[in-house]
Amino acid sequence: MGSIAASTLAITSVVFHIYLIFTGLLPNLITRPIHLALTLPWIFIFGNKDTGLRKWIGYGLCCIGLFGCFYITFNRNQLSEQYGSLEGTGQLVIAIGLILVILEMARRAIKLALPTVAVIALAYGFLGQYIPGEFGHSGIPIDSFLGTLVVAEGGIWGQLTGVSVNVVAVFVILGAFVGVGEGGEAFMALATKFAGRYRAGAAKVSVISSAFFGSISGSASANVASTGAITIPAMKRLGYPPQFAAAVEAVASSGGQIMPPLMGAGAFIMAELLRVKYSNIMAIAILPALLFFFAAWTGVDIFAKKYNLAAMKKEAIPKTNRVIRLAPFFCLPFSTLLGILFFTDYTPQFASGVAIFVSAALLFTNIKYEFLYLKVFPRLLKACMTAARQIAIIASIIICAGLIIGVLNMTGLGVKITSVILSFSGGNLWIALILTAFACLILGMEVPTTAAYVICIAVAGPALQELGLPDVYAHLFVFWFALLSTITPPVCGTVFIAAGMAETPWIPVAGHAMKLGFGLYLIPLAFVANPALLQ
Repeated sequence: MGSIAASTLAITSVVFHIYLIFTGLLPNLITRPIHLALTLPWIFIFGNKDTGLRKWIGYGLCCIGLFGCFYITFNRNQLSEQYGSLEGTGQLVIAIGLILVILEMARRAIKLALPTVAVIALAYGFLGQYIPGEFGHSGIPIDSFLGTLVVAEGGIWGQLTGVSVNVVAVFVILGAFVGVGEGGEAFMALATKFAGRYRAGAAKVSVISSAFFGSISGSASANVASTGAITIPAMKRLGYPPQFAAAVEAVASSGGQIMPPLMGAGAFIMAELLRVKYSNIMAIAILPALLFFFAAWTGVDIFAKKYNLAAMKKEAIPKTNRVIRLAPFFCLPFSTLLGILFFTDYTPQFASGVAIFVSAALLFTNIKYEFLYLKVFPRLLKACMTAARQIAIIASIIICAGLIIGVLNMTGLGVKITSVILSFSGGNLWIALILTAFACLILGMEVPTTAAYVICIAVAGPALQELGLPDVYAHLFVFWFALLSTITPPVCGTVFIAAGMAETPWIPVAGHAMKLGFGLYLIPLAFVANPALLQ
């Protein structure tokens, strides 16, 4: 029964998000609450590994969240006339319930750090009037504070959630549909064919395959878990030190979030915040992304020369004929996506929607171009399940971050932090950049890249722009250092995952990752010093 319910929900989630692409606009207070409602069961029911009372608490929280979402949806007209203010005890209870559900949802999805930041932000919103000096605020009535966050579009239903439902979810679906069929094998085959014959071939395959996988995923954790399952054992079998094997995979996987065409969720938010086409963000990011993987490749090559690491064995490299047969499963969806993005005026959502149908059609066949009538539905269902789970995790991050941004906007805290950065930097752009980089790295150690980017750009972006840095450079600079936090000790998510897969302590892995990725910390400073890199 549980598998039937999960399958039904997965199909519903995918159909809903694709439906939004081709049927025009629906009111935000319909699409965004439904988006949250479709993600809640994945966190509280299907992802619930608790037992006894804790399990039933999860079920109860899911029901509270669903009730709140449908209340917002069915009462949207009345709520829009309240102008962000709660009316009555019932709405107060619903608002508090939804906020608690979102905090717990984020905790279950990505652990404690991000919801802790959100709780601190909420406490500041409630109690900031008691803080003396410039960091206090004049106080916000509770009905206006919670109303703006919950029944208006200033918090959990705000701009970030709009990006999650309208853009990020669609690209996640595309990545899932490409990855479950031969497309998933294709990127490894292409990477192995290209890089396997070189010195330290297995490590360079890790770099290239992570770039390819990043182009369909945009998640560092998913990248290291997927490609690392193949590349780390391969490197160990060839005699590579396990800490080096894990470090290569961790560094390469981090760059997937900046590799077009499917960059990390933060890139879609960047396009929305900058009010530019996503294709513009891709065009700007392509050279920095190539520099990222070139730096990782160079680091591997230097290490390989020092320790005489061999190329992959000839029999481990796929035959040219097989690579040619596999290539369309990876290349056709992305050539469709890129063609529509760069040569038409259609939206990224539409381009991705068409590419989804292309990738779905490819699931009907294999590299022998046989019709897989018995495997089609299981493949489509697996793609829907993968997509729905990933959408739920990303939505948990983005909606919780929306709470924080809502508080920053209402209280003016972002402006106050901006003034502090300007004060400490003494009006010097480079000092402000270094302060911002440290802030991104520190915050990114505790919260996912997307959340770290959103929070840091909200508080540091205006300072960098006031000091003369163009807004797109400021956004890319912050996003870059937020993604580097995944390999920066002491809390470095991709390093932890890769070390576990290599069965080696994480501290030596982190040390190797820092050595391999040293040049990566200089690239964003380079494109600030030489803007031509982004033009």
